[in-house]
Amino acid sequence: MFLLSQILKRIIKQGTLTVFDADGREHFYKGTEDGPTVTLRLHSKKTALKLALYPKLYLGEAYMDGDITLDGGDIYDLLDLFTRNLGWGSRHPLATFGDTLYRIYWFFRQFNPRGRAQRNVAHHYDLGDDFYALFLDENRQYSCAYFKTPEDSLEQAQLQKMAHIAAKLALKPGLKVLDIGCGWGGMARFLAENADVEATGVTLSKNQHGYAREKAQQMGLASKVDYRLVDYRDVTDKFDRIVSVGMFEHVGVPHYGEFFRKVKSILTDDGVALLHTIGTADRPSPTNAWIDKYIFPGGYIPPLSQVMPEIEKAGLYVTDVEILRVHYADTLRAWRQRFLARLDEVTALYDERFCRMWDFYLCASEVSFRNSGLVVFQIQLSKRLLDLPLTRGYITEIEENELNPARIAAE
Repeated sequence: MFLLSQILKRIIKQGTLTVFDADGREHFYKGTEDGPTVTLRLHSKKTALKLALYPKLYLGEAYMDGDITLDGGDIYDLLDLFTRNLGWGSRHPLATFGDTLYRIYWFFRQFNPRGRAQRNVAHHYDLGDDFYALFLDENRQYSCAYFKTPEDSLEQAQLQKMAHIAAKLALKPGLKVLDIGCGWGGMARFLAENADVEATGVTLSKNQHGYAREKAQQMGLASKVDYRLVDYRDVTDKFDRIVSVGMFEHVGVPHYGEFFRKVKSILTDDGVALLHTIGTADRPSPTNAWIDKYIFPGGYIPPLSQVMPEIEKAGLYVTDVEILRVHYADTLRAWRQRFLARLDEVTALYDERFCRMWDFYLCASEVSFRNSGLVVFQIQLSKRLLDLPLTRGYITEIEENELNPARIAAE
């Protein structure tokens, strides 16, 4: 407990943390600024040592395994306390050795050939349709929503997200649109139904592919939407518009150039592409070890400084960049509220350890978007400078008229 105590004394500058060690002794850490008040109990001596040596991995594991519990609060409060104190752009003070070993391991994790890409996708997205239906919106948008007001429901915010993206694509009836990493197909169906385009979605998830095709059939959109179980690198058709939402995080830095060269090669000369991806305001650093092991193997969140050079090398114009701040934190909060409201059903599908794992994931992700520099990038791309309006007014006009989310929801 000594080593962990020394670390906590250095970290806690906001809020108050009380820790009861495995022998029942109380340790008190109070910052000089206001913040959350949390009580943590450690249920074994080895837990204290592991947390001191490499908390980026062992904090999540300890929570999953029941080796730590919270009194008078929950895991969100603890993670909020830690991330507020660490902020972004910081490094854990005594995790140098663990970080060094992990960086060596991470160097090889960045390579994402087709076989590994499919296994990584299956790890997370093939958990089962019943599970994701418990907490996602009715269109199964598993990415950042777009909240115009704090009162927006999750369903409304997700419709607003799809309309916002569709407006940036400047669609016209009859255009061919590709959705790279289409998930359960909601974006492609939205575009086909509301913008009168021919949409193609590609995914590596068998579960998502099967659901998307069945849903399109039920909605009478099978003739306008084509879903393919294929790697985007194997697509050869030409498209007028390309969109990718929440997929780029799985590409891997060594493959960024390949991704943008592919986009350019299958985009028509007057085409437009829109990339929606999680990004960071921090300097490049490996994915959190716990997230990589349990949630998104091979996933990575880049700063703009790693993305923009590869776009330039591919010969594409960046015609617009928008940074969505806190929108994903609010999305994750809504997901967690729904997840906890149906916790008994999740437990019946899996077990309590799985529930704690997902609770930790949702909480850790939310506080990262609130306190640790995570944002969402929307990057608009084209091959030519003059194929889009020169001011942003067209985006608002399309959202308010042609693709008004309130009208779409009412229909």
